[in-house]
Amino acid sequence: MSGYLTLSRVDMTFPGPNGGNPVLQGIDLDVRRGEYISLIGHSGCGKSTVLNIVAGLLKATSGGVIVDNREVNAPGPDRAVVFQNHSLLPWLTVYQNVEIAVDKIFRRTRSAAERKEWILHNLAMVNMSHALDRLPSQISGGMKQRVGIARALAMEPKVLLLDEPFGALDALTRAHLQDEVIRIQSELGSTVMMITHDVDEAVLMSDRVVMMTNGPAATIGQVMDVPLERPRNRIALAEDKVYNHCRQEILTFLYEKQRKVEPISRPAGAFGRKDKVAA
Repeated sequence: MSGYLTLSRVDMTFPGPNGGNPVLQGIDLDVRRGEYISLIGHSGCGKSTVLNIVAGLLKATSGGVIVDNREVNAPGPDRAVVFQNHSLLPWLTVYQNVEIAVDKIFRRTRSAAERKEWILHNLAMVNMSHALDRLPSQISGGMKQRVGIARALAMEPKVLLLDEPFGALDALTRAHLQDEVIRIQSELGSTVMMITHDVDEAVLMSDRVVMMTNGPAATIGQVMDVPLERPRNRIALAEDKVYNHCRQEILTFLYEKQRKVEPISRPAGAFGRKDKVAA
């Protein structure tokens, strides 16, 4: 096992009228500590199912997930999730929405003053210090997502899981928040798994892009390195040959080469890196 986050031989079948609906088959992936990876594929290919298994919200039919040498069996504070919908508690202020998570995790290990300082720090990191006392109904969609990201980061997770976190935002807000997440991830060295439908977003933000085949029984079809130096500037990258090559490779996979790929077999219990590539 070489990954900080490892998915090994993960299969997922949901119950159905004919005995079962196979969604995932043979998902093998190693993610390095501090790496930013994106999962991309057509709708219904099981991307969010993968993320929910890593989060502990779903239990795989077979196979398993390891985070920092510990098996994932349930949700935990070592894995924080940011969904497309902000999931803020509407009766709590911006500050209180982050406070509730911080108090849950750090009440016994940090003083009240330390927890307050940590909440303010994380809200400042996403540029929300000016709206501490506002309710979710009083802020924009982009600001709500900033608070959700601040809440997730304030938990100090080992892995940050992003399920299309920018999907409901307008183009300008989306770009600004993408840049904020890139900056924060670079500063903190967070390990990130992001689900996206957006090819440009995947290339801009990721160290590697994991391309999934169509379902049923979807698997990993190709894993592509994104050899672009950080920090990344979206305007400069528009004319960058490497950026455009990566973008074209993903588009080619999704719209030309994509087909069912047989999972690569490996001995039961092994945890080596076995990224699968479409022929």
